[in-house]
Amino acid sequence: MGAPLPPLMQAVDLRVSKRLLWVGPAAYPLENIARVFTFVLRPRRKEAIVLFCKRVALTLALAVGLTVLILLVDGVASIGRGESSGGPFLTVVWLGTVGGLIYFLVELMQVLSASSHFVLAVETSGPSTAMVTSRDPGHLIQLVGRIAHAIDHPEAEFTVRVEGISASPQIYHFGDNVNMYGGSGNVGIANS
Repeated sequence: MGAPLPPLMQAVDLRVSKRLLWVGPAAYPLENIARVFTFVLRPRRKEAIVLFCKRVALTLALAVGLTVLILLVDGVASIGRGESSGGPFLTVVWLGTVGGLIYFLVELMQVLSASSHFVLAVETSGPSTAMVTSRDPGHLIQLVGRIAHAIDHPEAEFTVRVEGISASPQIYHFGDNVNMYGGSGNVGIANS
């Protein structure tokens, strides 16, 4: 799997027509829309740093372990033969380690250099979510109202030009996940 890509943005039409919400070429029936809201899409910087540290520690531990193993095996073998053959294996282990560390650093830098975006998200009653962005947060807030109005008024139609955004969940945090159990007294947020 390759490194996650920064968000892809391109101008798209957001259109309500004949009880459908179109975001570029994707259509969402207005009656299936569960929520329309705005939020700041932020990169997962903390998670990326923690993951990087774990990967570096694991990679270095593995490299040191393999080095010790190679030296032990080489030491036992060289006693009988009077020669050492561990050098090429050690070179491969440490070149692989350096290559892995560079790869992990590149992934970390992609997340750390990613910028936050103010977005409008449309969630459906199924698993799909559409997101658009604009340089003007007020414009997105107005669009939430227009889409909500269109849900309640079947005759409503409009078209606006916005920036479509496609972002990797490996880089961006998409807001809080809410799990509710039971039907009463559900108050507060538990962070894990």
